Amino acid sequence: MIRVKDLAIGYGTRVLMQGLEFEVPRGDVFVILGGSGCGKSTLLRNLVGLERPLRGTIDIEGVTHFAEVGAPPRFGVMFQSGGLFGSMTLWENVALPLQTWTALEPQAIDVVVRSKLKIVGLDGYENHLPNEISGGMKKRAGIARALALDPPLLFLDEPSAGLDPISAVELDETIVTLNESLGMTTVIVTHELQSIFKIARNCIMLDREAKGIIARGDPRQLRDHSTDPRVLRFFNRQSTRSGAA
Repeated sequence: MIRVKDLAIGYGTRVLMQGLEFEVPRGDVFVILGGSGCGKSTLLRNLVGLERPLRGTIDIEGVTHFAEVGAPPRFGVMFQSGGLFGSMTLWENVALPLQTWTALEPQAIDVVVRSKLKIVGLDGYENHLPNEISGGMKKRAGIARALALDPPLLFLDEPSAGLDPISAVELDETIVTLNESLGMTTVIVTHELQSIFKIARNCIMLDREAKGIIARGDPRQLRDHSTDPRVLRFFNRQSTRSGAA
């Protein structure tokens, strides 16, 4: 589904990551993880086209990014806060991609919008504004909007960040259900360990000092069998000062 080769990301002359190479198989739940400030969200912004790589290539389904000017998006994106338009109801937020990219009649759009909200457990909230629902509900509404065009690929940026434990678990369950029921390939940026072990099948771990990938594979295998102290510290919540006098 995604192939990344010799990718360097950053801003201007500041290089955050370089030499990134990885593949995301179709139908995978793939997590980009690492400590704060390592470049996880910047990598996601490059993957979805909000930032241009400093070097390297990103292919999605064999197509190099943005070769098709004016084409509808081949993926859905949920940003950290949900990214909803505050003056629009949930129905209007989810309908917007359909109104922009399709020629569906209003009745058909209504059916699709209601079905997407139902998938994420928000049926009955169509006429609520974002400030009238909880943080977890906002993120689920963001997922519903990302699903509006039935994309084969979904990007989620810190979906569990800032949520209470129950809301975080419910959101994780929504992600797992979407993957299992729709076969959707999902790429997730997070550092929430509970979410990682619950939803991820595969991952890459970025390191700010190394400016690259220091581990890849099943996060449970990395937690239990990695010999890299940086990886072990991350998965076992250990401070770099552990054992210091």
